[in-house]
Amino acid sequence: MTAESNPIPSVWARRRREADQPSLSRAAIVREAVAMLDADGIEALSMRKLGARLNAGATSLYRHVATKDELMELAVDEVAAEIHVPRAGADWRADVTAAAGSFRVTALRHPWLASVLGQAGLAYLGPNLMAFSERLAALFADVGFPEPDRAIDTVLSYTIGMSTTEAAWLTTVARSGETEAGFIARLMPAAQEAAAGHEHLGGSYAAAATVAAQDPVGIRDAKFAYGLEVVLDGLALRMERAG
Repeated sequence: MTAESNPIPSVWARRRREADQPSLSRAAIVREAVAMLDADGIEALSMRKLGARLNAGATSLYRHVATKDELMELAVDEVAAEIHVPRAGADWRADVTAAAGSFRVTALRHPWLASVLGQAGLAYLGPNLMAFSERLAALFADVGFPEPDRAIDTVLSYTIGMSTTEAAWLTTVARSGETEAGFIARLMPAAQEAAAGHEHLGGSYAAAATVAAQDPVGIRDAKFAYGLEVVLDGLALRMERAG
């Protein structure tokens, strides 16, 4: 079997075709796909719906993007351009915190992003994700981590995991049509009832729910910052032990 008949399943490994509709470009297709994903989520995106929004037939779309999986690769890489990674400065913890924070902000701006990382084929071959990975590698290497790749994986695993959970929560809130504070307030009676009778959950759960209803954004920010601080404490200790 030739390489041509068994290609690598990635849009980045496929030769681009010439467009048969000059007004339709891959960039325009990806921008519209991202808008659809942001508005309605992954389940609502289809090549047929996308073609209708672009006033283009399926044949025209498929000349630029062969499958929905390829489209997701392109969409992931498109929004990855929004993630900022600073150059290494005097305070490596502040730099890593800024990079992780930028990733989180991007993931919450595009709630579908974190959940598809690692699922969208060979998405990391895209130019924006490659640039992001290179900047992150340079930051950790300049800091002097003895195992920069593993340190990066640790920070990204925490950041992606928290962002996925947070984005799912915010999607649920958005679908309710309520504000986040209003949604939490409506859930509080059920939450307090569920926690009643549990020694370690009863009082603290009710108190936490009350605070969250007053400042949900602040609570989410503080939770993310606390966990990241714990991760960075561990990395700092390993770097200290390595001399």
